[in-house]
This record gives sequence, structure tokens and C-alpha cells, in this order.
Amino acid sequence: MMFALFMVAVLLLTGLIWLLDIVFLRKRRSPGDAEPVLVEYSKSFFPVILVVFLIRSFLVEPFKIPSGSMMPTLLAGDFILVNKYSYGLRVPILNDTFIEVGHPQRGDVFVFHYPPDPSIDYIKRVVGVPGDKIAYRDKRLYINGVALQTDYVDDYSYMAAGLNMVRAKRYQEKLGEQKHDILIEDESITIDGEVEVPAGHYFAMGDNRDNSKDSRVWGFVPEQNLVGKAFFIWWNFDNFGRIGNTIN
Repeated sequence: MMFALFMVAVLLLTGLIWLLDIVFLRKRRSPGDAEPVLVEYSKSFFPVILVVFLIRSFLVEPFKIPSGSMMPTLLAGDFILVNKYSYGLRVPILNDTFIEVGHPQRGDVFVFHYPPDPSIDYIKRVVGVPGDKIAYRDKRLYINGVALQTDYVDDYSYMAAGLNMVRAKRYQEKLGEQKHDILIEDESITIDGEVEVPAGHYFAMGDNRDNSKDSRVWGFVPEQNLVGKAFFIWWNFDNFGRIGNTIN
């Protein structure tokens, strides 16, 4: 969000300088006089910034994964692309929808503004849509009273912060028509009873179920906070094999 504000400020500044030159300054220069450096740079940068701003606001936006909360689907250090129009076209910065296109579906990996602090972007998986009743008991996710199908895949180890080796089990979980991998450890995070997802909100969880602060901790994701649907890994400095992978 802060980068979007910065882009808007630079876009307005360069556009204003260019406009002032067209309306006033150019008429006062003698024939053959060079353009002021500030005007020259503004004319060069304004079209580029405008194109980048429009692409990032309405088409795709890049993000970097900062943590392991979405392992094994996404790893810390993955650079991903997010489809900005999947959930409707939105007014930049204000994030109000002005053209309805679609809504998050169960199983989507989505980016949103963190509800307790909207200046921070989070990425999780949609597990509950408006009207769903969600519970997490004994390492099983329940939606509307039905436990999701999970199948053991293999043992999974990874290095966490502080060079601590974490040992987990990888399962394949079916969420609607979407199949994806999740990680489960010995310690459980549970929801006491069921919670119902209110209208205009979504319940989000990380695929690394025991190492994710998500809707089980801070609550629901409002429609207003949606950014877009993650769909592609375009770079990882530590693991070139992840480049080009789609996000399921």
C-alpha cells in the first residue's frame, strides 16, 4: 500500500511538471533553449510510471514471500505474481471495487491487507467463504460440519528461524475441487467450537498449519482488504527449480 502511495505521488508530480511546461514554461523559453532538466526527466518518467501503475493496479502485481507460513506451497524467498482483477477492479489505494469480476473461492491462495494493520500485505489460503461454519480439531479442518479429506504424503523437514530444524508430516488436502499440500506437526492449533464466516468476509489459513498466524488468531479477512489471487512463481534466488511454477 505504501508503494502504491509513492507511485501515485510521483505520477502526480511528474505529470504536473509536464503539464506546467506545456501550458506556461514552454511559451517563455526562447527558440533553441534546452528544456530544464526537471521537465526533461518528468516527460521521460511520466509515461513509464503511468504504465507500471496501471499494470500493478489492475492486472498483475509482484510480491515476495517473507515467511514459511504457506509451506510447502510457497517458500520464503519466492517471488510471485498476483492477479489483480480476479476479485474485481478496485480503486487504487482506497481499494473500493468499481467493477465486479469475481470473489474468492475455497482453495484460492490470495493476498490481502492484514486486517490488524492494512499497511502490511499477507498471503494465505481461502478455507471459508461467507456463510461457512469453520472448525479445526485434532489437526483436521471442518467446513460446515464435514472434515476435509486428507491423505498422508511423506515426512517433511525444513530449517526455521534460528537454524532450528522442524520435522512435520506432509498431507494432501482436498478443499472443494482444489487439492494442495499442507504441513502438520505434533502441536495443534485449534478453534474451540465453530465460527461462522460473516457476509463480506473470508476465513484464511496458512498451509503450514502449525506455523501460521491466520484467521484462527486475528479473525476474518474483509472484502475491502482483498488484493488478488496468487497464480505464478516467477523467481527464487535460492531455488531456480521453483521458477515458472504455478500456484495451486
